[in-house]
Amino acid sequence: MSKVFPRLGRRGALRGAAVGVVALGLLLWWLLPLGEKPPSGTIVFSTGTPRGVYQEYGERLRTELGRDMPGLKVKLLNSAGSQENVQRVATGQADFTIAAADAVATYELRHGSGAGRLRGVARLYDDYVHLIVPRDSDVRSVADLRHKRVAIGLPNSGVRLIADRVLRAAGVDPRKDITAVGDGIDIGPARLQQGKIDAFFWSGGLPTKGLVTLAKKGAFRFVPIDDSVLADLHAEGEGARYYRAANIPESAYPNVQQGTQVPTIAVSNLLMTRADMDPRLTEWVTRTVIKSRDGIGAHVHSAQLVDLRTAIYTDPLPLQEGARRYYRSMKP
Repeated sequence: MSKVFPRLGRRGALRGAAVGVVALGLLLWWLLPLGEKPPSGTIVFSTGTPRGVYQEYGERLRTELGRDMPGLKVKLLNSAGSQENVQRVATGQADFTIAAADAVATYELRHGSGAGRLRGVARLYDDYVHLIVPRDSDVRSVADLRHKRVAIGLPNSGVRLIADRVLRAAGVDPRKDITAVGDGIDIGPARLQQGKIDAFFWSGGLPTKGLVTLAKKGAFRFVPIDDSVLADLHAEGEGARYYRAANIPESAYPNVQQGTQVPTIAVSNLLMTRADMDPRLTEWVTRTVIKSRDGIGAHVHSAQLVDLRTAIYTDPLPLQEGARRYYRSMKP
């Protein structure tokens, strides 16, 4: 008998088996709450525009949900962005979505249909406002956009909401002082390259896929949005209190920024649903969102910022009951 691998006694074997059972149980607890059969059925997830972060995150989250809940079919629905997403969930056209906190608050304050049914699932990551111009542009501040052709995002998008506010805060009337164009991240970069617009706004996670290719060519630069604009935004009220000062880090678009940060404003994104959504399904969705952070984050950099400690802060929305159950189950 080998001295390296001695014979296990009956007691040792039983002890080893018990440890294995406990380990397996803990694994099942993490992957399959309480050993339950996974929820099934069909849900609609409203995402965003092609080449935007919402769309890419939604596609990868659908894959993760399929692994945890093989019987659940997730239909993805493109949208203009945050404002349309909030309205879709509130009115029952979609079951889950991502939206920026300012758009959620604005919908509530304007008493949008079904606003009282909206509930939070998780705080995800932050959107950063990008104001983009050609490298040789004479635009150095938001105020310099006067008399320019400016893409301010699709109608009913979160970009449109925040671009209008930023322009007004800088003393620029988006209806009179600029030629407003309704381009989004899907076509805005190409139209900037072609000289069909002078600038465009984008609000999204870092880095945004629709800008990465253009950034490699170094064909544009960012216009800073300074603290004075933010102060005027906060004075506006409504959903503007959710904006905060931030910087686009030098690592986001290295070829463009060349080692410098860009002052701007940021707003948090929320994964949301309705109060009447099945709590058990919502609990499973919440679990998948948290545990798939690293897997999704390997492809969608913004997703790396999803964190159990901050996910529960879904202001201005209260947590949906299923999400609340999950977070309570994770307390030590």
